[in-house]
Amino acid sequence: MTTVEDALVRLEQTEPEIRAWVRVDADGARAAARQAPEGPLHGLPFGVKDIIDVAGLPTECGSPLRRSRAAEGDAWLVDRLRRAGAVPLGKTVTTEFAYFQPGPTRNPHSLAHTPGGSSSGSAAAVAAGVVPLALGSQTAGSLTRPASYCGVAGYVAPVGAWSTRGFTGLSPSLDAPGLLAARVADLAAAIEAVDCTRVEDPRVIRVLVWRGTELADIDPAMLDVLERTARALRADALDPVVSTPELADAHAVVMAYEAASSLAAEARHPESLSGHLNELLERGRKTSDEEYRAALSTARTARAAVLELLTRVDAILGPAATGPAPRGLDATGNPVLSRPWQLLGLPVVTVPGHRDPHGMPLGLQLVGHPDRVGRLLGAARRAEESIQ
Repeated sequence: MTTVEDALVRLEQTEPEIRAWVRVDADGARAAARQAPEGPLHGLPFGVKDIIDVAGLPTECGSPLRRSRAAEGDAWLVDRLRRAGAVPLGKTVTTEFAYFQPGPTRNPHSLAHTPGGSSSGSAAAVAAGVVPLALGSQTAGSLTRPASYCGVAGYVAPVGAWSTRGFTGLSPSLDAPGLLAARVADLAAAIEAVDCTRVEDPRVIRVLVWRGTELADIDPAMLDVLERTARALRADALDPVVSTPELADAHAVVMAYEAASSLAAEARHPESLSGHLNELLERGRKTSDEEYRAALSTARTARAAVLELLTRVDAILGPAATGPAPRGLDATGNPVLSRPWQLLGLPVVTVPGHRDPHGMPLGLQLVGHPDRVGRLLGAARRAEESIQ
């Protein structure tokens, strides 16, 4: 098992190129490891996305507006992991307020390619082998996409299932905590430590496959690995029970409207915000109450239909991103394939293992029922096994 000292050695080796960490608390981690309870994650070091509070460390959110503000206590999720014996190693890079403005992190599989959206530092820290576990969050595609690009497993909790106390949020209707780890089994162990959910692995699983081509142009390599995994799982095609383009549009309305409220204080300092974030907040201010309520109504109707479907199947399998990580560090890739499912507040597991012809990771996502996370994890483990 990775220890704090192992993690610090690996971090020193990789950080000059990967740049996944905002702040490393080596002395604090060593002290915490000596005092860690004998829980299921005893001594396990983990990274914490820098929108999530760790007592005594600043939560800077990738913005000069939050520089050096030390948190008074741990976020709920950090506290749960500490109680299980895990040890926070430090804070990982996030995009500005978990939106689009990239941080300095590079993709461990190719330094010239983006590591993805706002959980990029956490995904890269796991992919680089520094920590076996890291915390992230998702409002649009902020965890699923980095997991796919960096070739690690990811879990987005159902919206509302895990507390966001101690998180700097962007959109309360959409924000969800999550985890990143090397494999689905590692995710499952951490999830069980947090909320006692255990993997259910029935003899027969039923999976529906969703190609996502109505939302975006999907890279042929991604479609190929999706089809191969679908065949291995004997997946059936997903009937069009909802319009995912309509859901993606509704997601964008909800996120902009709520972000304008969540970051109203920061919006008074536009000179300190990126163009990306200023545009989002301006769009939110221009969104009417009627448009917002209509988007929420769309979400409620579609959620009921999809939940009914997910009582009859274990998961929906689809691409976690439109393709491999794009070349360049000035953008974070397209989150559109996560927007419909995040609007519906559903749990998602990103399954790693596939590569494109150039060796870049390709992740698949499995979407499940919020009351059947154990079965979702079982389906994800079966998918990972089929890939291996």
